Amino acid sequence: MDRLKQIETFVAAANKGSLTAAAQSEGIAPAVVSRRLDALENRLGVKLLVRTTRRIALTFEGTAYLEDCQRILRELGDAETAVSLGGVKARGHLRVSAPAGFGRRHVAPLVKRYMQTNPEVSISLDLSDRLVDLVNEGVDCAIRIGDLEDSSLVSVRLGEMRRVVVANPDYLRRHGTPTHLADLARHNCLSLVQQRGWTFREAQSNKNTVIKVTGTLESNDGAVLRDWALAGHGLAWRSMWEVGADLKSGRLVSLLDDFAAPAVGIFAIFPQRRALPLRVRLLIDTIKDAYAESGYWDRDAT
Repeated sequence: MDRLKQIETFVAAANKGSLTAAAQSEGIAPAVVSRRLDALENRLGVKLLVRTTRRIALTFEGTAYLEDCQRILRELGDAETAVSLGGVKARGHLRVSAPAGFGRRHVAPLVKRYMQTNPEVSISLDLSDRLVDLVNEGVDCAIRIGDLEDSSLVSVRLGEMRRVVVANPDYLRRHGTPTHLADLARHNCLSLVQQRGWTFREAQSNKNTVIKVTGTLESNDGAVLRDWALAGHGLAWRSMWEVGADLKSGRLVSLLDDFAAPAVGIFAIFPQRRALPLRVRLLIDTIKDAYAESGYWDRDAT
């Protein structure tokens, strides 16, 4: 309790600009404010405030500490309100970024679900395959798939995804079914433009390997490759989020599963040290819960 009181008094003093004003706002004597601030600084071992008879000023350490203290008090207030009033409502505007194809099929429909329970939130959904600058572009949350290279960002794992080689059953009847990685050289492989190759896990070495493939068709759009595979034009290496429903229905067949590379993560990322608003937390929960539903990736996109 003493620690919380010290934090509350520190925030009041920093916001009011003087010990007297802080004392008045808390209904206590200025001497009590001074003792609490002394105790806080002694416990932390740093100077948080430069105090004069007329005003106070934050030190560098005090400025950084104030940000965290305000966030803690705000979150505590939200928690108490949720208990006493039966739940707080998410409000405000939310900017979300996601990869174009994945976002169209597996983020946009969940935004609709989210809005049904959070009608006081407005959302801007940016679907783009470029890596957005969250801070400079004012993006609250971005969905990304694969390794996260930027350590300055905070992430929440929403699920995982793997890639599989797929083909139409009719194509396999005409050209045979590959059972080893070397068999890919005898098949028409549908690839992305400038793709280095398809990644697999070698059974003997248990290491990833990239197999260079060739074919008569390539595109810069993964959805086109899926359509070509469905039409029986060749093999495609696609993510389960894109072809899961096709596999379940039998429109496509999964191949070389024994050589599939390990799954990669699907993450929600947001800037570090920014207090995560309730509207963002609830969206993350909505997406994470959906991806965890049994058979979610096997459903046709809606």
